[in-house]
Amino acid sequence: MYLIVGLGNPGLQYADTRHNVGFMLLDYLAQGINVSFTESKWKALIAKTIIWDESVVLLKPETFMNASGTAVAAVAQYYKLSTDNIIVIHDDLDIPLGRIKIVSGGGAGGHKGVRSSIEHLGTRNFSRVKIGIGRPAASIPPEKYVLARFGPDEHEVIEQRMAVVVEGIKILVQQGISAAMNAVNQKE
Repeated sequence: MYLIVGLGNPGLQYADTRHNVGFMLLDYLAQGINVSFTESKWKALIAKTIIWDESVVLLKPETFMNASGTAVAAVAQYYKLSTDNIIVIHDDLDIPLGRIKIVSGGGAGGHKGVRSSIEHLGTRNFSRVKIGIGRPAASIPPEKYVLARFGPDEHEVIEQRMAVVVEGIKILVQQGISAAMNAVNQKE
């Protein structure tokens, strides 16, 4: 079984913000396979399904970003998942808009949702799918930038990249992290 986590903040005021690109990706994936987030458990919205011949739990934490690891750890413990089977999808300021990077382990890089996941899981050893949102102009604080909505052109770039992200996750699930990194990271 795999746990695929999209990081974001709950509430309509955060919909389509840069920080919610993890939620956007999970919504895109769920729509593509015709499943809904119908269950609310462990302070998260959950959809269980079989995809790519694997049992998968899709997870959108209902807490704010800095506490999202609570739900990640609760689901991982409930299903007795190895961290090898946890994939966390999140925005990344240090990657240009629309670029995708799949990694295993590493630090939080200043991302509070990733930091919370590391703290609650007690390890850094899980896969991450980073979706680039680019850096703001020097006059815009990063905290304000990540909570702002994508502009129309930016939103279009992100939407165009969603299929690549899903393909990368599919490769990760079916063939492992190295194959996913080779397939996605080198295309950029």
